[in-house]
Amino acid sequence: MKIVVLDGYTLTPGDLTWEGLAALGDLTIYDRTPEDKVVERIGDAEIIFINKIKITKEILEKTKVKYIGVLATGYNVVDIDAARDLGVLVSNIPTYGTASVAQMVFALLLEICHHVGAHDAAVKNGEWQTKTDFCFWNYPLIELAGKSMGIIGYGRIGQATGQLAQAFGMKILAYNRNPDPSLENDHLRFVELDELYAKSDVISLHCPLSDSTKGIINKNSIGKMKDGVILINTSRGPLIVEEDLAEALNNGKVYAAGVDVVSVEPIKADNPLLNAKNIFITPHIAWAPIESRERLMSIAVENLTSFLRGNPQNIVNR
Repeated sequence: MKIVVLDGYTLTPGDLTWEGLAALGDLTIYDRTPEDKVVERIGDAEIIFINKIKITKEILEKTKVKYIGVLATGYNVVDIDAARDLGVLVSNIPTYGTASVAQMVFALLLEICHHVGAHDAAVKNGEWQTKTDFCFWNYPLIELAGKSMGIIGYGRIGQATGQLAQAFGMKILAYNRNPDPSLENDHLRFVELDELYAKSDVISLHCPLSDSTKGIINKNSIGKMKDGVILINTSRGPLIVEEDLAEALNNGKVYAAGVDVVSVEPIKADNPLLNAKNIFITPHIAWAPIESRERLMSIAVENLTSFLRGNPQNIVNR
């Protein structure tokens, strides 16, 4: 059984092993694959693994692929309908990064609240040495206790984020298409979006990207938010209309934003967020701690093992 990994570098630039997959078949790994080389590199393999490589109907029709393992949670890079019609099973990795992404929400939020990096740089540049007083700060400092966090999308990652927020003493306003009243408590309740916008001091996005959520953060929704709201996005870049967020940051309607994702990745030089005020942008790394990637690799091996045994799991196109 031939197995081809078309873009393995992102998952492991050398700090993880592919031995689990290698034990299941004749494994070939490519760090990256140009679009015009996809069919050639798949060759006669029946099993392929991808991260961000697009697999179209045309590619499937030209190959013998029977199983696609997506090395991520999102699988929009695969033509799911075509795969189903052609009898190709597609699996994903649904739960590997819950803790890591929730942690990244607070890495971004705490940087906004304390500007740790900037204050560290100021000290090392000699600024503290020149002060008369025992301390100084170059930015407003913000305490989270008692503030409200609006969480849009209260699935696994949204819930993990909510638990961390409650540990900081925050109150949670959660929005989900199918709210679960059993999760409510004195510090958490489900609300509609308009109430979430109006009452949240911090808003964190954790909803999937779909036709209904694309551009959910836009001029209109921002207008419903508190003045000085903080926005965090560790989900998908296109959830935000970036021109509208940049404008809101520059005019002060949004106090600050932290985003780990943007609409086009890698980020383009003309992305309006690059020149916006008080924004922190990280290069889509919320998922990437080694512990998280180890879980991802392990689940990918489990997915393929289950497929080969005739009991496939985490299939997204049944």
